[in-house]
Amino acid sequence: MDKVKAWGRRWVAALAVVGGGAAAPSLQAAEIVVGQVAPLSGVLASTGTQMVLGGKIYFDWVNAQGGVHGATIRQAVVDDAYKVADTVKLTRELLAKPEVVALYGFAGTANITQLLADGVLEEGGAALVAPYTGGESLRNPFNPWIFHVRAGYGDEAEHMVQQLTTLGMNRVAVMYQDDGFGKAGLAGVEAALAKRNLQLVVAAGYERNTDKVDEAVKAIKAADVHAVIMIAVNKPAAAFIQRYREQGGGAQLYNISVVDPTELVRLAGLKNAHGLGISQVVPYPYRPQLPVVREYHALLKKYAPQAEINYTSFEQFLGAKVLVEALRRAGPAPTRAKVVKALESLQSFDLGGVTLGYSPTNRIGSRYVEVTVIGSNGRLMK
Repeated sequence: MDKVKAWGRRWVAALAVVGGGAAAPSLQAAEIVVGQVAPLSGVLASTGTQMVLGGKIYFDWVNAQGGVHGATIRQAVVDDAYKVADTVKLTRELLAKPEVVALYGFAGTANITQLLADGVLEEGGAALVAPYTGGESLRNPFNPWIFHVRAGYGDEAEHMVQQLTTLGMNRVAVMYQDDGFGKAGLAGVEAALAKRNLQLVVAAGYERNTDKVDEAVKAIKAADVHAVIMIAVNKPAAAFIQRYREQGGGAQLYNISVVDPTELVRLAGLKNAHGLGISQVVPYPYRPQLPVVREYHALLKKYAPQAEINYTSFEQFLGAKVLVEALRRAGPAPTRAKVVKALESLQSFDLGGVTLGYSPTNRIGSRYVEVTVIGSNGRLMK
């Protein structure tokens, strides 16, 4: 595992250096530059690494087939460490480069909300495809720049609440990150409970970019609830799981989709993480039953043989397929405006057993949700 992590850090660092510099001269006839701001350091670093990887393996394959209309795709990657101000600054820098025709990936509801609030995407006129967030503030009210591949946090909350109330678990708590991301998930849980004439027993927050969850553990354990839905990223989620279980907390635990189960098991310990339910917004990537999952497995093996199958990299792989199809439809000389129009034309696009759809009035490609569970061997089960 240490070798895999070291390998991952090496190629991500190399990619970030390439992405962060000036446009390199290309031996190809042309180059299409896709800008990606990702959290390659900080509390979300393992997720950011997987985000970059999912796009990289598909872009590498497309380039090996001759690119898009003869042009090579360059994935220009920069690290924002999950910090809102850095996301804004780095996105402005990317969009100042005329060769950047689209944005891809990105993480953080608060980060991307700030891009909208500051008018960065509108000023740049570029589509942002497949952001790693389900924040409702990025979906409603409608904005034309963000093309979502995943379902929203409201969809995930509804699915989890439906499952646990069906099992008779009506006393529900939420542990959430105290920012736009956490509050979006919290609102989703509250709405799903209200739909069933239920109220949240307790909501306990923690400070963004920390794993300071002791107060949340104390409040939720004292409330004696049936289930806890966590709206949290890897490190604070793992800290809560470990401390809550070690202090005797016995509620069923759930987490929204933006966590890496392997990282949770590593940080919290298998004994504590076993049984955790995690909502997912793309199909199960571990069994190659769908054509697009088989394609993902093949390209992962070819271009990143030491990397493991992962929900995050698979989700971003799907996003890369969406973006490349839009680049194809945009024609031999893609512009930012042409890419936006091309994305709008993907009204029922089959990625290989997964269908996404956009239009001039719709930017939510999918509302797919299912719940997986960390099994006794530390791996996810359906």
